[in-house]
Amino acid sequence: MTRSVQALAYSRPSVLESSQAGQLLGLETAGGLTPLGAEAHPRFFSGFLTSPSIAARGLLAVADVASARYYQRTLPSSLDPVVTGNGDRLRFESFSGCCGVYARLDVLQDGLDGAETGHGTTNVDVNHPLREALSRITADDPLHLRVGPDEMAVTTMDGPVVEKKVPLPDRWLRGFAEAQVVSAGFDLRAGLPAAEAVRFLRSLPRTSGNASRGAQWVVPAGKTLRPTTRPVAGAVCLPGPERLVALQRVLRHATALRIYGPVADGTATASAWEVVLPGMRLTLTLSPDASRGFSGEGGVLEALATDDAASDAEMVSVLLAWEPRIEPAHLAEQSGLTVERVRAALTRLGTAGRVGYDLADAAYFHRELPYDARRAERHNPRLVAARQLAGSGAVLVDGEPATVSSGERRYQVRETDGVLSCTCQWWADYRGRRGPCKHALAVRMVRRGATVAGGVR
Repeated sequence: MTRSVQALAYSRPSVLESSQAGQLLGLETAGGLTPLGAEAHPRFFSGFLTSPSIAARGLLAVADVASARYYQRTLPSSLDPVVTGNGDRLRFESFSGCCGVYARLDVLQDGLDGAETGHGTTNVDVNHPLREALSRITADDPLHLRVGPDEMAVTTMDGPVVEKKVPLPDRWLRGFAEAQVVSAGFDLRAGLPAAEAVRFLRSLPRTSGNASRGAQWVVPAGKTLRPTTRPVAGAVCLPGPERLVALQRVLRHATALRIYGPVADGTATASAWEVVLPGMRLTLTLSPDASRGFSGEGGVLEALATDDAASDAEMVSVLLAWEPRIEPAHLAEQSGLTVERVRAALTRLGTAGRVGYDLADAAYFHRELPYDARRAERHNPRLVAARQLAGSGAVLVDGEPATVSSGERRYQVRETDGVLSCTCQWWADYRGRRGPCKHALAVRMVRRGATVAGGVR
C-alpha cells in the first residue's frame, strides 16, 4: 500500500477558553484552498453556536472516526478532520484508518445562529486536550466558535508553531471518492422518530464479536426497525453494526434517524445512517463489510477510463464555487454538456476530493481536500493495470467477445446492455458489484480510444 506523510501546520493549538462573554472555541486551520487561492490558515467562521453541547459532541464523533480502525485494530493514526465552508454551513468530515467508515457533521445555518460562513476547505486541529475540554461541555451556555485565526492573529502570525505529520495511505484517499460515488446511488429507505431511533441505536453492539460478524439486515416495521436474517423486500443492509458506535455521542439529542441505501439484491451493500440534530446532521456511511474498505469498491473506474471525463471535469471545475448544492442539470446548462457527462465529470472530480455528496439534500457539494488527492487516481491498481494492457496491444476488440491477453492467459470480455463481463476470477467473485475488472476497463479504453500511452493526466 502506497503511503506518504501529510504535514499539517497550525499557527497554534485549537483550544476551548472561558471569558466574561462565555466560552470561546477556537479551531485552528492548516493550509487550504479558498476562492482567493491557497491560504496558510484560512478563516471560515466567527459567531455563536445555537446548540453548543450538541455541536461539541458531533465534532467529537467525527474525531472518533478519524482515530479509529474497525478492522485489524492496530495503533491508530488520525488525520485531523477536514472542514469546508459552503456559505450557509460548515461541514466536518473524516475517514477511519481502515477506510471502512466515512463520517460527516453538517452544521447548518440554524446551528450557526443564522450567520454565514466563508468558502473553502482545510484541515482543523482537534488535539487531545481539546477533545477532553469538548467532552466536558454539558450545558448550552453561550459558545462562540471561531474556525481559523482571529483577526489579531491574522496580522501577527510569523509562521506555524504546531506541526503534525500523519501517514496518509492512497487507499484512504480513494475511499473519499468511492464513498461519494456509492452515496450518490442511495435512496432514503427508512426514518425513525427520536425515541425509536435512540432505542434502536442503543441496542447495537459497541464492539465486534461473533454476533456482529458478516452482513445483517433491518427492515422498517411501523416506526421502528426489525432485524431480519435475509435481505427481504425493503430491507437495508447493516454491515458491522458496531461501526455505528460514534453515533452514541449524540443520541440523547437526536430528533430522528434516517437510513439510506440501495435496493437490496441479496448481497452485502454499503449504507448510510444519519442522525438529525437541532441545526445539524451527523452521518456515518459504512462500507459493505468491516474487512472491506471503500477504497476497493471500483465505482469511479468507469469515469476515470474516459478522456471525455478528463476534459469535461476541467470545464465543470471552473463552474464550482463551494456551493452547498450542486445540481447536474444546472451545470449541464452552463457547460453545454449532457447531464450524463456532467455526472461522469463530477465522479472524476470526486476522485480528486473536489466534490462530495449530501444524502439529505440529494445533491453534490463542492470542497477541495487539502492534500494531493489526485494521486489516488494515479495509483489505483486496476486503473494502472488497465492502461498498461490497453497501451501494450493486449486488447483485441474486433468482433464479439473482445479478448485480453494478460500474462499467459487470455480473457474474454462481453458487453450486454452496456455492461461488460469477463471470464476472469474478479468477475466470478464480484460480478460487477465492486466495479469493472482490469480487463473490462482495458476493453472500454480501447473502444473509446482513450489515451493510454501517456498515463493518467
